Amino acid sequence: MTEVKPLVLDVDGTFLRTDMLFETFWAGLGRDPVATLRAAVLYFRDPARLKSELVAIAPIRTDLLPVNPEIADLALQSRMAGREVVLASASDRRLVEQLAADYGLSDEVFASDGKINLKGKKKAETLVAAYGAGGFDYAGDSAVDLSVWEQSENALVVGRIASARELTARGHNVVEMPGGWSWRALFKALRPHQWVKNVLLVLAMIASHRFDLETLVPILWGIVAFSAAASSIYIVNDLLDLEADRLHPTKCRRPFASGDVPIVVGMATFVLLALLALGVAAALNWAFFGVVVLYMITSLAYSLKLKRMRWVDVATLAALYTIRVVAGAAAGEVDVSVYMLIFIFPIFITLGCVKRLTELTLATNDDPLPGRGYGRKDRSDLLNVAGLGIFGALLIFFLYSFSEQGQELYPTTWLLWVAMIPMAIWLIRMVLLGWLGKQDYDPIVFAMRDKFGIGLLMITLSLMFWAAGLWSQWFGG
Repeated sequence: MTEVKPLVLDVDGTFLRTDMLFETFWAGLGRDPVATLRAAVLYFRDPARLKSELVAIAPIRTDLLPVNPEIADLALQSRMAGREVVLASASDRRLVEQLAADYGLSDEVFASDGKINLKGKKKAETLVAAYGAGGFDYAGDSAVDLSVWEQSENALVVGRIASARELTARGHNVVEMPGGWSWRALFKALRPHQWVKNVLLVLAMIASHRFDLETLVPILWGIVAFSAAASSIYIVNDLLDLEADRLHPTKCRRPFASGDVPIVVGMATFVLLALLALGVAAALNWAFFGVVVLYMITSLAYSLKLKRMRWVDVATLAALYTIRVVAGAAAGEVDVSVYMLIFIFPIFITLGCVKRLTELTLATNDDPLPGRGYGRKDRSDLLNVAGLGIFGALLIFFLYSFSEQGQELYPTTWLLWVAMIPMAIWLIRMVLLGWLGKQDYDPIVFAMRDKFGIGLLMITLSLMFWAAGLWSQWFGG
């Protein structure tokens, strides 16, 4: 009777749609960034030791990692047929053993051990020592697996690997399997729908009544820079939140959490977008460049730590929205009123509370939100803070109508008071929709799509233009 040869599976990019080295790196950045960066610097040239150190800093849940469905199905069918399915990986042994146990695969695993990095020729030598040349089938996903495929009886190639053609040309049995990633999935990771929030850069121009191309064009370039900066930070945020996203009912479908885009591709895209944002900002003016740098640093701090701190995260969200308004003023080189900044900050505090209210309402249990400091018990407190934000914003707007700048820009003061009515309705409605869970997870994005809400904002803006005398100036009468 012929002995059935084992099926040996590579892990990173083959059995899994991710790489456990990068998974532990980003998990480490989220838990202990100093220790993680120290390990990366010290052991950059010693990958086996680096992998071991990162696992010690931030052990990850292997049961949550995204698997390649075709390879997982092949492994299941092989096991049901009585065939041994073995994992052989350059990842750290502790994780590989844990992964094998999660999926009921062979207890025999081959992996890096802190001293030897089991990759390429080293992996081939180890497998030949265990099973003999041609004594196993091997599934892998990169050119470095060529030396292992050469020693296998059947080469299972995941994705399009050019070097696999050499095997076919030499008469080796090669089976190609689906793999890889798409540009469309990467574009989704940039969250282009979030770019609409950068329309906040236009507020300073509107508030100062500077309606000219000389002001508008640099602000539009500023929106491009902020969109690139925001997308770069969204990538970092997603990479830091991989485990939390996989536990979330909808965020588990995000490109990095689901494995649709490799982590290393995300890291390269982050660098390119950050350079684009800073390059455009520097080309505009150094004041705007400073604001972009401030935004990116604050966003990184939010992603790394602040978003996990109760109440601090809402204040930081409000600050990030407010920075966009300041950025618009810097890009267009217009003056921004202190009253305006004091007015919009409590509005953004309210919207930050709405964001958390929405998430808590849509949560499926009473546990704290993954990666956040809130649970359902905090809904009433968030509602109270949102109410205080509405009151503060309306009070400051009312006081602004009596200020020297307010009197100069808006001579018909009573119309400003009338504009407070639709403004208040809009704010209260946003809070109510968040309380009922009838919003998008981001209130600004929701506001830009909400026709009724846009109508209220247009009424508010029209009354303010009337109070400023702009309608008669533009259309006569």
